[in-house]
Amino acid sequence: MKNPNGYGTVFKLSGTRRKPYAVQVTIGYDDQGKQLRKFVSYHTSKKEALEALADYNKNNIKYTNKVTFKQIYNIWSVKKFDEVGESAIKLYELAYKHCTELHNLAMSDIRTKDLQQVIDKLEDKYDMKKKLKYLISQMFDYSMKNDLIVRDYSKYIELGKKTKKIERTVFTELEIKKLWDNLDMEFVDTVLILIYTGFRIGELLNVKIKDINLKDNYIIGGSKTEAGKDRLVPLHNKIIPLIINRIKNNNSDYLIPNFKNNKMSYSNYYREKFEPLMKALNMEHRIHDTRHTFASRLNTAGANPTAIKNIIGHAKYETTEKVYTHKDIEELKKEINIVD
Repeated sequence: MKNPNGYGTVFKLSGTRRKPYAVQVTIGYDDQGKQLRKFVSYHTSKKEALEALADYNKNNIKYTNKVTFKQIYNIWSVKKFDEVGESAIKLYELAYKHCTELHNLAMSDIRTKDLQQVIDKLEDKYDMKKKLKYLISQMFDYSMKNDLIVRDYSKYIELGKKTKKIERTVFTELEIKKLWDNLDMEFVDTVLILIYTGFRIGELLNVKIKDINLKDNYIIGGSKTEAGKDRLVPLHNKIIPLIINRIKNNNSDYLIPNFKNNKMSYSNYYREKFEPLMKALNMEHRIHDTRHTFASRLNTAGANPTAIKNIIGHAKYETTEKVYTHKDIEELKKEINIVD
């Protein structure tokens, strides 16, 4: 029967000896994780040596594995860092720095509470929590495979829920003026249409010519929620010429088509139109800032909060079917033109 890990071993030495059977136990590990062993005693027979080893363990003087987290990391990283790129190495090293409390603890002594404390210390840094949990799990996995521990406590780590913080920056009045001053730049008009309608970019790219009513100056469009779907979005007086110009120079069913006159994708618009445009104009904005700007400007100007919600699609309608009267349309147009 195989002895348990850390129990020790008995083996016969070479040559002619009076006591050829040796008892050997592990007393620790060096900085590279290699076992440090010592001979306890020598015996004339294997049976005698096994009894001596049993007595050694019975008297509770056997070696208790005390290889540390740091030692395992040093061993593991040598091979791992050879398999991954420089950016991955930097992430592992950064994660390692976030768990200094574990470095000098023996792997066999680390428990769930120790691991959870280093994770909780990171608070809302969810991505770093994930990387640290992965690193810790690798240390435990290595230790399990090499019989250094008997239980993997890393599996009990809880990361908590990811809280997404998105910073919204409104377009300033000077930036909006700059957009108007640069209408000759391709797709500047689309940014202004977004700012003056409150459409999400996906919603605007879905707009077809047939959805536009230039007689009463509004667009029926929208998506994502019941409140946002097929809503009436009035056209601000300033962007009506932009809409008309796009329709006149259009051979597509869509208001803003791609170069093949088909529906333009979000990624195509964002990467190839919006981002280069912001860079050229020396502006730092995300695409959703246009929608935030729309709501913020109307709110600052004192527009009716309910009207704002109706236009951007945040209202909670009691029915999914919306019936707009002439009065509704005029009221929304009045509210949207409060801003310049």
